[in-house]
Amino acid sequence: MPGIPEERLARNEVFFREVNERIAEAADGHGDDGHIYEFLCECADVACLERVELTMAEYEHVRADPRRFVLAPGHSVPSVEMVVEQMGDHEIVEKLGAAGEVAEALDPRAA
Repeated sequence: MPGIPEERLARNEVFFREVNERIAEAADGHGDDGHIYEFLCECADVACLERVELTMAEYEHVRADPRRFVLAPGHSVPSVEMVVEQMGDHEIVEKLGAAGEVAEALDPRAA
């Protein structure tokens, strides 16, 4: 996304992460029985409506690192993140540089 500062791109992804945290909270009462839930793509495009399917265990794997986000394939922005894992319908990216610092600072799970 040329011309958009990397901090702004990170904040866009942080917004989607916060929505997904609410989805995970709602699903948490069901336990981790392998059920598949739909989460929002956490890419930098605020207009993105793509969904990714994850079990709670897969979602928790992403959330274990505050610099990591789950995206639909092809939605990564190489200037601010690198793909660290590729699955069938999603990929996991890790934020780099200032974008990574913003993602870590705004981690809703940080105490």
